[in-house]
Amino acid sequence: MQFNDGIGLKKNQDFKNVYSKGKSYANRLLVIYVLKNKLATNRVGFSVSKKVGNSVVRNRVRRLMKESFRLNCCNIGSGYDIIFIARVAAKDADYASVEKAMKNLFRKASIETGGSKSDEKPSRQAAH
Repeated sequence: MQFNDGIGLKKNQDFKNVYSKGKSYANRLLVIYVLKNKLATNRVGFSVSKKVGNSVVRNRVRRLMKESFRLNCCNIGSGYDIIFIARVAAKDADYASVEKAMKNLFRKASIETGGSKSDEKPSRQAAH
């Protein structure tokens, strides 16, 4: 799992460390655990429980989370261990909902560095 700005959390000990020492934030679709690391890059892990659904559903949700992170990883600071956990409601969510939930968690966790252009609404100009 190689993203533009980081590498994956793979070892069980790494996950346990982030769960125990990290700070968690949640919304309806996702839970995020964030812990500062001493690296120049972000390390990311994704977790989808069997409660979410069968393997097909779990893999779909995991792919949605990974793609959303891949496209938005440039909007967050570096030097974090991040774990995303899918909630049961995520099984019925589409990509736009997952992306919105992820961006919301970035703001809650105060790891967002700058707004992306896609979030900005175009300004309305009065026609003369």
